[in-house]
Amino acid sequence: MDRVRRGVAAAAALITASGLLAACAANADSGKAQLTWYINPDSGGQAAVAKSCSTDDYTITTQVLPQDASQQRIQLARRLAAEDPGIDIMSIDPPYTAEFANAGYLAPLPQELQDKLKDQSFKGATQAATWDGDLVVAPFWSNVQVLWYRKSFVKKAGIDMGRPVTWDQIIDAASKNGGKVAVQANKYEGYVVWINALIAGAGGAIVSDTEKGIDASIDIDSDAGDQAAAVIRKLARSKAAPSDLSVSNEGTAGATFGSPVGAFLTNWTYIWTNYDAAQPELKKDIGYARYPQTVEGKESRPPYGGIGVGVSKYSHHVDESLKAVECITNAKSQGLNAELTGNMPASAAGYEDPKLHKIYPDDLLKLFQDSLNAATPRSVTPYWSDISGSIQSTWHPPGSVGTSTPGDSASFIDDVLHGRRLL
Repeated sequence: MDRVRRGVAAAAALITASGLLAACAANADSGKAQLTWYINPDSGGQAAVAKSCSTDDYTITTQVLPQDASQQRIQLARRLAAEDPGIDIMSIDPPYTAEFANAGYLAPLPQELQDKLKDQSFKGATQAATWDGDLVVAPFWSNVQVLWYRKSFVKKAGIDMGRPVTWDQIIDAASKNGGKVAVQANKYEGYVVWINALIAGAGGAIVSDTEKGIDASIDIDSDAGDQAAAVIRKLARSKAAPSDLSVSNEGTAGATFGSPVGAFLTNWTYIWTNYDAAQPELKKDIGYARYPQTVEGKESRPPYGGIGVGVSKYSHHVDESLKAVECITNAKSQGLNAELTGNMPASAAGYEDPKLHKIYPDDLLKLFQDSLNAATPRSVTPYWSDISGSIQSTWHPPGSVGTSTPGDSASFIDDVLHGRRLL
């Protein structure tokens, strides 16, 4: 991080200066604090929450970060490394929370607020938001993947979706009946989300003992890693693989599922309303179930995603920003955001919003919450970006995955963490 700080300080000097001037001008004009919240792209939920949480003491405005999570990290890290006060509040993707906290970029959350957030938030949300024993960001929304399926297809294939299904079962069913299994397998973070869930579903982990930093235990070369590789290899080499598998993301996977060959899809909660405008007739054919098991009989561990909201240590309005964060992440705000974006609340209380029950069936909302309680975050470590990049380099494309892949990736991760090789 010291190298990052030195490398970007000069480049960020003009940004910092302009941010100071803009902040001073805004405060002089309005007489109250102007808080800038850097948000991930959405369909207006965070902007609506910012408006509802503005008070007589401060106004919250939003600035949109890039679409790609890795690019969001880079933009925030560069500006925080330069101690830019133009950022007050941030929406942070879970895998990068530990990195920002470990670098000292985040203002500490008051213990009273930590206790309140721990009481209201799902277990997976607090795990993803915790570093070195403290809750360092406030869980805002918690996403989880479920298995979406076409009712007409499973009827034709003769699958009982009332019982847990495995990856092998859905791949075989799609292969034999002309369907496709849509996933995220491009060379990006979404592919590692799939790999992580497969490994966790087999009882393993990518890394452990992350408090040891670069000397963390690299566990991907294991029986669980082998089971994950077997699933990816099977899908990639089957008739169930979409033609764009190696470049597939959330959007393209959704398009495959909505096409005539759509059969199964693992994707986030927004899928329920994804087709309302363009393919309203599809809604009646969409079913949903728990994320597939990696190993038959072993409980699946669905992917966990979401956003935690943090306050910059370099903000000129830390106290006001912390108050704003408490409002931004309360149950009412979580429900409002979920209503507008499809990104589900990080708390059970947020799910009580009556408007959500008008949009989503009660059994689907229960599935989301049950899945969140069983979900597994990606490893909480300041070095996640290096670990993720190493996995992407060694597990992509999916068709190249074989029995040696877990071992090759373990060696590469270790080399990258210790500076012996570069991504």
